[in-house]
Amino acid sequence: MSAVPVSELKSYIGKNLGHSEWLTIDQERVNQFAECTGDHQFIHIDEEKAKQTPFGGTIAHGFLSLSLIPSLSAGLLIRPEGLKMAVNYGLDSLRFIQPVRVGSRVRLNVQVLDVTEKNPGQWLIKAKNTLEIEGVDKPAFIAEGLSLYFV
Repeated sequence: MSAVPVSELKSYIGKNLGHSEWLTIDQERVNQFAECTGDHQFIHIDEEKAKQTPFGGTIAHGFLSLSLIPSLSAGLLIRPEGLKMAVNYGLDSLRFIQPVRVGSRVRLNVQVLDVTEKNPGQWLIKAKNTLEIEGVDKPAFIAEGLSLYFV
């Protein structure tokens, strides 16, 4: 994450911040997410039953894929110099486009969409997060995430 002078934050609007490293989505991660959330739908955890679906095997939960944004974006995001703390402010939009099959590799692409000073010393950065699946034309999701930075 790069520290940027507050006076330069708006110059990042429209800039692509690049891609994360590839991450393999394995069955153990999916099973752990199912345990944490209580979402044990067979399409995620029952490999034999999931083979009978159009997906041909288990797929990651959409919200598991979404929850990867913080870790995958960590080396990409900009932050204002003098940062005291940052909080997840929510999403302006989210579309799950393509399921992530277990065993697939994914990476995140981040583009800054907007920068707004909400209050003195509070900067809201809106970023387009696209989770790409290796070898698949369509992304897993496109999410417009909001982060609030306190300086």
